Amino acid sequence: MSHDPAAALRLPDYRFFLLARISFTLAMQIQAVVVGWQIYELTKDPLALGLIGLTEAVPALTMAPFGGHFADRHRRKPIVLGALIFLFFASLTLTTLAVTLGSDPQSVPYLYGVIFFTGLARGLLSPAFVALLAQIMPRELYANAATWNSVGWQGASVIGPAVGGFVYGFFGLAEAYALDATLVGLAACSFFFVTNRPAPDRPQIAEPMLQSLSVGVRYVFKKQEILGAISLDLFAVLFGGAVALLPVFAKEVLSVGPEGLGLLRMAPAVGAVVMAVILMLRPPMRHSGWVLLYSVAGFGACMILFALSTNFYFSLFMLALSGAFDNVSVVIRSTILQSLTPDHMRGRVAAVNTMFIGSSNEIGAFESGVAARLLGLVPSVIFGGTMTLLVVVTTALRAPRLRDLHLGDLEKNQA
Repeated sequence: MSHDPAAALRLPDYRFFLLARISFTLAMQIQAVVVGWQIYELTKDPLALGLIGLTEAVPALTMAPFGGHFADRHRRKPIVLGALIFLFFASLTLTTLAVTLGSDPQSVPYLYGVIFFTGLARGLLSPAFVALLAQIMPRELYANAATWNSVGWQGASVIGPAVGGFVYGFFGLAEAYALDATLVGLAACSFFFVTNRPAPDRPQIAEPMLQSLSVGVRYVFKKQEILGAISLDLFAVLFGGAVALLPVFAKEVLSVGPEGLGLLRMAPAVGAVVMAVILMLRPPMRHSGWVLLYSVAGFGACMILFALSTNFYFSLFMLALSGAFDNVSVVIRSTILQSLTPDHMRGRVAAVNTMFIGSSNEIGAFESGVAARLLGLVPSVIFGGTMTLLVVVTTALRAPRLRDLHLGDLEKNQA
């Protein structure tokens, strides 16, 4: 049977699901650009940018295990809708702060407070969101859906930062946050039309909550393919990402304003979208483990070259290439998670993935801020890229089942 690149899009539930994901991602990307630029303008401190990530990561890490437990015990759609509505009001709060306090430095603690509550909601949202996708899609379309998810996420990541930077630069702070709130509201409205699937089958003997949470962790550590794929992404983002420091690179190294920052933020997503189209036509079903390892190594190398660049256009190219490499990792990891996890555990395994990956962006932002303070801006990013390369070598040596993985074999075994 011939490969159908648009197979997932033929399902109405998935189309609404993807629209909600795109709208939400647009909103979060706009918010990240605007909050980052606003706080740096108010503080002039790269560590303050790192604290944005930490402020969101701590509550997200705390809430994610409980979010996974709830997603495996209750219907997943109401959990997602409730979290999106909460995030809508958080975005409205940012808009109100922009109108009332504007560029007053006294607004900084309030901004961190909103970010904290945003982290709580996202920790609850992510496991249910990922788990519901597996109920929407048939198994044979997991890889196709993972690719379209990446296209949607990365496409929104292309548009979001650029739109955030331009709206902030040309219209103002309050207008940028108002657009953020509107897009979160659109995500909630879109998700409302996704069919409310039943709760997954529960075990015959009800587990206490703490025991239930530990089951998901044990399952991930038992599956070398899942643990290896998650660990690669975790440490690559933790050490290799320079996104949190882009406001500093934009202002101090490349001498561009918020519009240039928006372009820098969108560059990785441009590369990712191009790669997603390639993967859609040629899915990485053979030698998937090696492809994953080479891609994460390429990501680390791009970060080193970006740190050494003083040319705006070369920096854009390196960021775009890093996004292309990163997208390969996202598609392979997502397919592994969906294929190897039973339905009644998807929420908890997704919660572990959120703790490893979802919050690694925020913790990585904090690490980047601290490293920039201690080592200097450019050496800190070079250090992170070098650590990413070391993680790839270590994973290749210690995770042979991931290294020799073929995604095509997983589909054949489940057919």
